Amino acid sequence: MPVEPPPCRWLLPDPREAEPGANVVGAGADLEPGTLLEAYRSGLFPMHLDDGEIGWWSPDPRGVLPLESFRQTRSMRQASRRFRVTFDEAFDEVIECCGDRPEGERWINDDIRHAFARLHALGWAHSVEVRMGNLLVGGLYGVEIGGLFAGESMFHRQRDASKVALMALVARLRECGGRRLLDVQWATEHLTSLGAVEIPRAQYLDALAEALVEEPCLSS
Repeated sequence: MPVEPPPCRWLLPDPREAEPGANVVGAGADLEPGTLLEAYRSGLFPMHLDDGEIGWWSPDPRGVLPLESFRQTRSMRQASRRFRVTFDEAFDEVIECCGDRPEGERWINDDIRHAFARLHALGWAHSVEVRMGNLLVGGLYGVEIGGLFAGESMFHRQRDASKVALMALVARLRECGGRRLLDVQWATEHLTSLGAVEIPRAQYLDALAEALVEEPCLSS
């Protein structure tokens, strides 16, 4: 089971008090494990702002992927037969690959990598790896607290590899049952094609409260 770190020493913003439609609801604090866990439990996630300060985000609307709505395409099923999927075998490599993007699109910096590596070491952050042979060709990572899985980023180096990672995650969460909340932050066009939807921030926070009382799936 995950190890609970020292508690957050900051008063983080309450997203229920944020302006409707706002994305960033606060800034500052740190990326200590206790701070990050308090943030996710409150409906926040970190992403640095343009000035380098830590921003605390709670998008309105919020992107979620209902497990029962995940669209598993024929090409994904075919691709899954070419790949081998594992969990938590190469977290550092996955987050490094997720951060390997062109300048201007890169938000996973050294501080983020270090912070989530610490969460992984404590049992809170998890990765899904997709391999072709022994070569890592896709994957994703995120944070699991109770029934919440907060997806942070994914990557692919072979067609459909990141989709196969997501397909494997959805299957695992479905197996565990209970009230699971798969948070994808924003319902991008790509994620919408896979079943993601947008819900109001208030509805997300209500669903989060219900999910947090569940037992974790990947950490059990």
